[in-house]
Amino acid sequence: MNTPEIVVSATLYAAVCALIAWWASRRTDTPGAFFVAGRSIGVLPLAVASMAAALSGFAFIGGPGLFYAAGAGALYIILPAAITGALSAWVLARRMRLLAEVRGVMTVPEAIGVRYRSPAARGLAAVAMLIAIAGYMATNFLALGLIIDAVFGIGLTTAVIVGAATILAYSAAGGILAGIYTDLFQGAVMAIASVLVFAAALASGGGLGDITRDIMQADPVFLSPWGTFSPLAALSLFFVFGLGVLGQPHVVHKYYMVRDPRSLRWYPLLMTGAMLVTLLLLFGVGMAVKARVLAGDMTPLARPDDATPQFLLGYASPLLAGIVFSGVAAAIMSTVNSFINVGAAAVARDLPQALGRPLADELRAGRIASIVLTVAAVLIALESGLLVALLGLLGWGLFASTLVPSLAIGLAWEGATRAGAIASIATGLGLTVVLESLVWAKQLTLPAGVSATGITLSFSIVVFFVVSWLTRIRSEGDLDADVRMVMRY
Repeated sequence: MNTPEIVVSATLYAAVCALIAWWASRRTDTPGAFFVAGRSIGVLPLAVASMAAALSGFAFIGGPGLFYAAGAGALYIILPAAITGALSAWVLARRMRLLAEVRGVMTVPEAIGVRYRSPAARGLAAVAMLIAIAGYMATNFLALGLIIDAVFGIGLTTAVIVGAATILAYSAAGGILAGIYTDLFQGAVMAIASVLVFAAALASGGGLGDITRDIMQADPVFLSPWGTFSPLAALSLFFVFGLGVLGQPHVVHKYYMVRDPRSLRWYPLLMTGAMLVTLLLLFGVGMAVKARVLAGDMTPLARPDDATPQFLLGYASPLLAGIVFSGVAAAIMSTVNSFINVGAAAVARDLPQALGRPLADELRAGRIASIVLTVAAVLIALESGLLVALLGLLGWGLFASTLVPSLAIGLAWEGATRAGAIASIATGLGLTVVLESLVWAKQLTLPAGVSATGITLSFSIVVFFVVSWLTRIRSEGDLDADVRMVMRY
């Protein structure tokens, strides 16, 4: 990967990020600017930045590999992209932005605390988020380090530190304002790379029709409705990714930042369009590599995650490879930046206020928390491969099972109670940690097609409804009049 084209692409990319960080740092002088970009972001940058933060490196590496291995069944992960933008905007976007107007809310746990008048629910949500964020940041730092080392050959440890320092520089200096505009640039790189690679993928097999025909003749199961998955496995993926996205704080946190709440009516169209364009690479590379392997033009992959690198080596120009590898780095960096900001807000704002000890200088505390979180994630990434693997598994499940019921359902249902929210967050936190740990340690084998995240999310939702129903008589004080008005708007 250390060809001149790739090295130049990576260097230019880093330079643009540095310029954005310098510009944003001069405009970040209040907690509101640091945590929610002064609520000054237009809906188009918001949608592109949300796409970049949501997809991460999965769109470039894990996704094409999964499609190569599982066939059409992998689409049940990306098909929800057509509905989640609309669902999220309908359930969360306007309500969260209006809560920011009437209560000055800046974080996801803060919205939960305001909805239920509960510092306990807010603090518990912040703790669950921090555990998940530690895993996500560590795994992403490790992945970014591998890319930097492959391009510049500086060694994995040094590469991880350089990557983390680069992200930290613009995260701590410019806060989420730097993150949003860096995400906008990164999202544009991701979209351009996806379109170019999709075109190269089609050209490699003579067009989509020829590629499909080659695959159908040799392996018709690959393009069957479920691919190599069982129907239960495919539908489980659709459930987890379709509903679980409503609990991803690095995405929903961005709703606080939009300048005009009325412009959110365009968000579903823009977000869905951005995601579908970027996911062209996932589909195109997965199809092309499968067709070339079946035709004997490529050797079978040792690992599914090799699909994109092997395709680029064999069928793309060095310049396109440079753009794509910059896109991979962009995807990882945009996600990590969002997690740094969300985690810093939890440490500097949510936990102190939940404990009744708000900090006097939240801007300074946020910057210090960004540094501490980054250093901790780097140490985890470098010192313990087993811990990184376990924490990485916890991430999505923790976000989904602790935040979907209390936040997404809670802001749409006036019957939700404080006790129901606390019980669901505690259930999601405890059950996810226990279940994922047992599965990871191979002490528990789940039925074929059943995911741990699907189980924990389902249990958390059931607990939320049951406890809310049982405590409905005592719940009149859980919902303030202005919050009720926001929910009904």
